[in-house]
Amino acid sequence: MQRALVRRPSPRLAEGVVTHIERSSIDLDRARRQWDGYVSAMESNGWPTVEVPPVDHCPDGVFIEDAVVMFGRTAVLTHPGHEVRRAEVNGVGPLLESIGYRVESVGTDGTLDGGDVLKVNETVYVGLGGRTDEVGISRLATIVEPLGYRVRAIPVTKVLHLKSAVTALPDGTVIGWEPVVDDPSLFDRFESMPEEPGAHVVLLADDVLLMSSAAPHSVRLLRDRGHRVVEVDISEFEKLEGCVTCLSVRLRA
Repeated sequence: MQRALVRRPSPRLAEGVVTHIERSSIDLDRARRQWDGYVSAMESNGWPTVEVPPVDHCPDGVFIEDAVVMFGRTAVLTHPGHEVRRAEVNGVGPLLESIGYRVESVGTDGTLDGGDVLKVNETVYVGLGGRTDEVGISRLATIVEPLGYRVRAIPVTKVLHLKSAVTALPDGTVIGWEPVVDDPSLFDRFESMPEEPGAHVVLLADDVLLMSSAAPHSVRLLRDRGHRVVEVDISEFEKLEGCVTCLSVRLRA
């Protein structure tokens, strides 16, 4: 049964950490409506949601992707690179254990943000240089390589996370907004997209993509190639360097 983890926005959302863009005002009521719309889009396309316990004292807690990375029946808890975000991991492990997942942790010696982890089949690209360090990547590799995955570090210097720059299509092609991708040649197959939000997709099915409504040219391009695209407005979260991948974690096993 496939499901998706989500977490409600904190009342302190407007205090979220901003690193590579200028801070702008957040409309909390609008953000809550957008989050409801995101959840509705997931559920109406075959992904019933499971709410992780709220962490209202954590402004960025809604970005649940950074707290855990899934590898089949194994969940890997992260150790976020920004100290104020580390409490966001609380509550995630017990919830996943309660619904039957094996839970591991990268520990606290290094740092790892889930938004730096892009899985493409058996290859696991991990962004290095921002919120994630070499120790965190090594600890992740120790856990997942025995499961059949291959971990590859990718430099990230121009955006918050690797998945702020690139994601992947169902056929394994890595798509990105090239001005913020450090080295496109490091990916086996790379294609540049016409807009920054167009670099972010969530795979809902082999031919269904969830994308931001802020990327009309990219949406049109992918629809012309036969993909069904579900658009969501997440503008308030994009003001905090969030994207469609940040707001859920898919459980596919």
